[in-house]
Amino acid sequence: MNNEKKKSGNIIIVDDSLIQKKIQLIRKTQVMIDNDIADLFDVKTKRLNEQVKRNINRFPQEFCFQLTDIEKNKLVANCDRFKNLKHSSSNPYAFTEQGVAMLSAVLRSETAVKMSIQIMKAFVNMRHLLIENAQIFSRIERVEQKQTLMLLHIMGKRL
Repeated sequence: MNNEKKKSGNIIIVDDSLIQKKIQLIRKTQVMIDNDIADLFDVKTKRLNEQVKRNINRFPQEFCFQLTDIEKNKLVANCDRFKNLKHSSSNPYAFTEQGVAMLSAVLRSETAVKMSIQIMKAFVNMRHLLIENAQIFSRIERVEQKQTLMLLHIMGKRL
């Protein structure tokens, strides 16, 4: 157990920054991957996904979705902690904030309930950060687009 994750009795206490690092942006939606949630909830990923399948009516597409091969490969390429997924025959599931809340209901453990509260707070904090910095992100995107156009123009002259 690293410095960001400590055990206090039967409950695991996690530093907020660890949770925020586990929030991914996939399909323009903030999500957490099943492996990360299982780790935080202190359950096996297989068990977590079994509960989702047993309670599938509680997990509509806007709560939970399975990554495509392309999304999984991009995730593996960008995040070292997912390297074990590279050769996996099944793709991981991604859970939105609402999906995480629903997981705590179907897993029914004290750890899952307490951890889902922490995770939901992290989602809210990340959303506020994105809203507060939307102008900066927009400006960065415009600069990147200008650079791409310049590169394309330069490359076009060389061809």
